[in-house]
Amino acid sequence: MKLVSLALVVALCATPLAAQDYSRYSDAGLKAELAERGIAETAVLVPMRDGVGLSTNIYRPRDAKGPLPTILWKTPYNEHQLRGSTLRYAAEAVKRGYAFLVQNERGRYFSEGKYEILGKPQTDGYDALSWIAKQPWSNGKVGTLGCSSSAEWQLALAAQNHPAHAAMVPMASGAGIGKVGRFQEQGNWYTGGVPRNLFFVWLYGVDNPLRPQLPANLDPKVRARIAGYNDLDARKPDVDWVKQIQHLPVSEMLTDLGEPPATFEQFINRTPADPGWREGGLYHDDMGWGVPSLWFDSWYDVSIGPNLELFNHARQTKGDAEAAANQYVVVAPNVHCQFAKLGPDTVVGERQMGDTSFDVDGMIFRWFDRWLKGDRNAFPASTPHVQYYTMGANTWQRAQQWPPREARPVRMYLASNGRANSLNGDGRLSPTPPPAGTPADSYRYDPMNPVQTVGGGDCCNGGLVKPGAYDQRAVEARNDVLVYTSDPLTEPMEVTGFVDAVLAVSSSAKDTDFAVKLVDVAPDGTAYILGDTILRARYRDGFDKPVMMAPGQVYTIKPTPMTTSNTFLPGHRIRVEVTSSNFPKFVRNLNTGGPNESERVGVVADNRIHHDAAALSYIELPVVK
Repeated sequence: MKLVSLALVVALCATPLAAQDYSRYSDAGLKAELAERGIAETAVLVPMRDGVGLSTNIYRPRDAKGPLPTILWKTPYNEHQLRGSTLRYAAEAVKRGYAFLVQNERGRYFSEGKYEILGKPQTDGYDALSWIAKQPWSNGKVGTLGCSSSAEWQLALAAQNHPAHAAMVPMASGAGIGKVGRFQEQGNWYTGGVPRNLFFVWLYGVDNPLRPQLPANLDPKVRARIAGYNDLDARKPDVDWVKQIQHLPVSEMLTDLGEPPATFEQFINRTPADPGWREGGLYHDDMGWGVPSLWFDSWYDVSIGPNLELFNHARQTKGDAEAAANQYVVVAPNVHCQFAKLGPDTVVGERQMGDTSFDVDGMIFRWFDRWLKGDRNAFPASTPHVQYYTMGANTWQRAQQWPPREARPVRMYLASNGRANSLNGDGRLSPTPPPAGTPADSYRYDPMNPVQTVGGGDCCNGGLVKPGAYDQRAVEARNDVLVYTSDPLTEPMEVTGFVDAVLAVSSSAKDTDFAVKLVDVAPDGTAYILGDTILRARYRDGFDKPVMMAPGQVYTIKPTPMTTSNTFLPGHRIRVEVTSSNFPKFVRNLNTGGPNESERVGVVADNRIHHDAAALSYIELPVVK
């Protein structure tokens, strides 16, 4: 294998204790830093057990003496040509005496084989660790690092407990979770049994069964040279997703564009309990856990609830005491993978979050120093297991568990005189349950006129939804949205933890959806979204027990929890919205009771929320005194 040196342009100063602040340097400057300090082997095919080679770039310190600890960044994206966060971490790692590997998943760019989401982590991930541990430059300890898809493949690998897998840093890793505890979202394909549209857009860009490839058995020197000037990055035609996301049936969303059938067509025909979800790279909570982990999550990401549920699960896993005792999590108020943007005067969506500064990179390398270099002082055991940012109060807080030990459930009941429709209705959120005989609230849900998504937790959707804290008053103006608002608070109320909604519902349809949203209302009326959830009514008894509704019959449903940390300040009000759509974030329910994703025509549903002594509807808030 040929050692390829990059051209030296500029040298940057090293910082011995904290991570280098590379934000003020261009990609060219970072590449120069890496070139001065490191040597590179490019487009190396690392063999898997079935003979497939995964293209890997290897960066090592130029002046290394002795075996090296290694950081592995695995990706489905075009990151062989280093840029952005991958380049930043490669430069910092080499400066600190680590080997840094960037490996493409099988079926992507220069890697051989057929693409599968998350790239066979139980086998390909395991084999990559084994290969690294056997290299003469390796000290046998590997840490895995990455955000989004580069984090999600790590989860199922953690269950394998490979002897070389010393530590991991999964950042924004929710789409790697199949089922954990109360959440069965199958890699964020669903929330509450309702498919999320983001993956339709994401798969259009990533899944490419008809892709350009280099010839097999190509000379390694030639392969490395070609990798320097041809990235095999075929660009698909642009799509007007605002228009295309409305296409029915949903199952033909991509073939309607002329795409060959691939992963999307397999997944869209599954149900949340389909055994096919067990065959891929998703982590399920019966698989065990064997790796110390430093998690980074975000309040406005796709999957904050399952992420924190998995953090708790990993801490309680039996059989590996060291791994269970060494789980740490940081939760910031940012959107998906935007940890580098934490700092003074942070704005998320439209909401001012204050000074969110946090030494993310410094903490990551102190973590790796602890587990890959054996420096116990780098990341002391006294480090809080949970560090989270509380919005509203705009401050970082610490705890030893999630939710914090001090959190206590407080119920707020939905109430009205039967006219909670819109912001101008009479909906109330009350600490006391309504009396018997209180009339239900009703609204008409037309799937051809769904309620529009405004902000919240989302990502990777082609611009369909801007994630973050956005004002909900435009949504609340609709008559098919029920709005329940508390009285202004006289003292601060911190809500930190899992937020549960319990609704007594009925419908004229065989099946429909019920969507819930938690909102912080400022004294001037601005209504910032904190979180949302949804449930497809047919799954109210379990995702493996779909059953239709009887028209007019009242059922109690419990959507999967929302998750947040927010202080409702004095003068602010707590608000809950209830409706039956949140589009284009979630696929519309056509209300027929049939195979929703393959249908073209919907029906209108008359839906009700009941809230009297015989059928209570409420939200349960984890309040920290």
